Amino acid sequence: MRFTFATPGKVVFGHNAADQLPTLAAARGRAALVVTGANPGRHEGLLAALGRAGLTATVFPVAGEPDVATAEAGARLAREAGCDLVIGLGGGGALDTAKAAAALATNIEDVYAYLEVVGEGRPLTARPLPVLAVPTTAGTGAEATANAVLTVPGKRVKVSLRSPMMLPEVALVDPLLSASMPPAVTAATGLDALTQLLEAFVSNMANPMTDALCREGLRRAARALPAAYADGADLNAREDMALASLLGGLALANAKLGAVHGFAAPLGGLFAAPHGQVCASLLPHVAAANIRALRERAPDSPSLAAYAEAAAILTGRDAAGPEDGAAWLAATCRRLDAPSLARLGPTVADIPTIVAQASRASSMKGNPVALSDEELTAILKAALAA
Repeated sequence: MRFTFATPGKVVFGHNAADQLPTLAAARGRAALVVTGANPGRHEGLLAALGRAGLTATVFPVAGEPDVATAEAGARLAREAGCDLVIGLGGGGALDTAKAAAALATNIEDVYAYLEVVGEGRPLTARPLPVLAVPTTAGTGAEATANAVLTVPGKRVKVSLRSPMMLPEVALVDPLLSASMPPAVTAATGLDALTQLLEAFVSNMANPMTDALCREGLRRAARALPAAYADGADLNAREDMALASLLGGLALANAKLGAVHGFAAPLGGLFAAPHGQVCASLLPHVAAANIRALRERAPDSPSLAAYAEAAAILTGRDAAGPEDGAAWLAATCRRLDAPSLARLGPTVADIPTIVAQASRASSMKGNPVALSDEELTAILKAALAA
């Protein structure tokens, strides 16, 4: 048994944990680039508290999911303002931008020298600015991962800037910050968290530590996601989903993902579809295809056993089989009004392009079984027809 396990330098979790941000930030610098979502006014209180703690805050709002130019602009602003730390305060897009800006602020070669797939994928040479990650959604787990997902408009694909040095110094997770999410956002982000937990659990790179995290995260997500969707003021459900998202981030950073995220990279780039909605549209179909392929080609695979264990957790039935788990995923996506893939823009004519790009995506390396182009095509056809 051999594995490594990387985590943020410190994890702070709990109601009102965000109140600790000024103290934690002041211990690491004096001038902060604060990356927020499109409306930084939502965080007026925290920004004022940073000032009272003696920090100068340069605010960098980010609307939606970041592209390469966004990351470069953030890095440039950090250098111009003399920032010595970066705070990501928002959803996954804000956190990814914060990590990328912190890395590119100190690694000043062209960004394509470092990007995966479309670039050279060279390692960072200088340590990024320290990052404090404060999520306001419960889905991506980006506060606990060592990469930033960026859209490359010219290539119409999403790729990662990745380095172990990009792990945040502090992941500060306050479930109360996610309580204002509307139901549609709760569903999209929550289904992303669920996808990440399941993909890491059945990954061909799973290990006992990631398995333990995924089991706990799947239990919490199975009961809390429908509850948080039905009642956003259910703080117990919000807490469970915040923890499930964090656990998913920790797990995927160490066990990789699978075909859902392999598809999500080109789909997000080609159609500007929100990441969580893409995951939701594909999750049941990828699970069903993986289970079929494992039964046919690797019936003794530990990943097939993991699908069975996940099914028991999700359905609450010890005797549930892998197919029961896939059926539960499909029913849950319907219950949460997750969009079909067709609603997100793709058509049957786009399938060859999507398959060609997805087969090269880094997330495919963690899929429990190698899927053929024919199997990938069948997944997309099923998702479009749903």
